[in-house]
Amino acid sequence: MDDLHTLEQRITDLEIKASFAEDTVEQLNAVVVRQQAQIDRLIRELVELRNRATAEPGAQVNLRDELPPHY
Repeated sequence: MDDLHTLEQRITDLEIKASFAEDTVEQLNAVVVRQQAQIDRLIRELVELRNRATAEPGAQVNLRDELPPHY
């Protein structure tokens, strides 16, 4: 009888651990999805900046546009 109770307790503990592991995997997956979206956005911005820089090689840059907003 005691062995059966011990076995049931071990199974319950394993089920709890598996549940926590599944939750952690889902959270990590959400982080990876969010980071991939950020990486994709940054790549698009980088490509756009490169295209703009190569498309207008002789264009003058207004230094006022380059100043940070606190100046």
